[in-house]
Amino acid sequence: MKDMSEIAHMERNVGQAVTLLKAMANEHRLFILCHLQDKEVSVGVLSERLGLSQSALSQHLAWLRRDGLVKTRKEAQTVYYSLSSHAVAEVIRTLHRLYCAAEQPSEAELASDVPERHSEPSAASHSVG
Repeated sequence: MKDMSEIAHMERNVGQAVTLLKAMANEHRLFILCHLQDKEVSVGVLSERLGLSQSALSQHLAWLRRDGLVKTRKEAQTVYYSLSSHAVAEVIRTLHRLYCAAEQPSEAELASDVPERHSEPSAASHSVG
């Protein structure tokens, strides 16, 4: 059973996870986040790579900025975007490894990455005497 401090920590942070998952539920925003995985990228380059109109790209970037998932840096007339946190980058790297990498991880590799969980026995696992 999780202790109360761990549960309180989870409750405080679940909103951040929901925000990220909502953003990733749109394929254009997910693709933007994937392009920002390890580097900052200019709006012009994002526009070329995604093939979106300037207004559509601007709307998606505004969504990501509003939710604090990306940050910007301006250099002269060029705006550069990058991921705003290590947590966002880690989720995107994990998705990339699972779905986008040229060599997909095996089931055994995936299982070795998952920490062992100790779950409480369910009511279904108890025998009634």
